[in-house]
Amino acid sequence: MADSGKTHFYVWYTVTGELEAAVRTIGALFDALASRTGVGGRLLARRDDPSTWMEVYENVADARGFERALAELVRDLGADRIADAGKRHVERFAELADALG
Repeated sequence: MADSGKTHFYVWYTVTGELEAAVRTIGALFDALASRTGVGGRLLARRDDPSTWMEVYENVADARGFERALAELVRDLGADRIADAGKRHVERFAELADALG
């Protein structure tokens, strides 16, 4: 991926366990990430399967720093434990012109 431009992160997983606790965990993750990186997140649920969630982080200027912070905070806050088998799928996207370099 080219390093120019901003990166958009999409993190998806299947939630297991108590949904209210999972919502609180992701809320704490969003708060900590915004405090540390200045990047806010949005939480979506798959329309036909509300146990599949997606976190959206857009317009990230420092993709490497954000990804490090995300990994650290997911571990520290236990956000990986709400995902089925601890699997969180992180996808990175950019505007087409930026992605092509």
